Amino acid sequence: MNAISRDMNHTFVPHKDDTRTLRDAFGRFATGVTVVTCDSEDGPICITANSFSSLSLDPPLVMWAGDRNSRRFRYFHTARHFSVHVLSAEQAELCFGCSKDAHALRDIEHDRCENGTPLLPGSLARFECEQHAYHDAGDHVIVVGKVLKVSMADGDALTFFAGKLGQFAQS
Repeated sequence: MNAISRDMNHTFVPHKDDTRTLRDAFGRFATGVTVVTCDSEDGPICITANSFSSLSLDPPLVMWAGDRNSRRFRYFHTARHFSVHVLSAEQAELCFGCSKDAHALRDIEHDRCENGTPLLPGSLARFECEQHAYHDAGDHVIVVGKVLKVSMADGDALTFFAGKLGQFAQS
């Protein structure tokens, strides 16, 4: 057995009867945490997403992936605009609130941008976007947004690793 194989203490073939183990393996990749917001006929909607990534500088594009079976994803699939908020270490409570309730913004202070998309205070970065493309991705949909406006602030980042929130501090 080579050194690389000895370092791995659990090897498996993913299958639909055990998605938990695959989810745990995906969780070994530390990510930032975002809250994506949009407006809807039912009021402001929010969803947490750690699947966010920059995609292109020219044109300015970002992406995130939503579970197509989520009750709240339909709002994002039909919304023309959305905003992605990169959460600071101080926003763990916001993360939990938005992960549990699509309508959490009813009880959370927020502003609105020109197109009506909810804007959350205290984020490290905010990307106000227009829908650009959707791509089928199994049980998820990759949402690509064209960035219309960006806001940034200093601070430490909220992170997600192995199913737990933490923080990444600037040195």
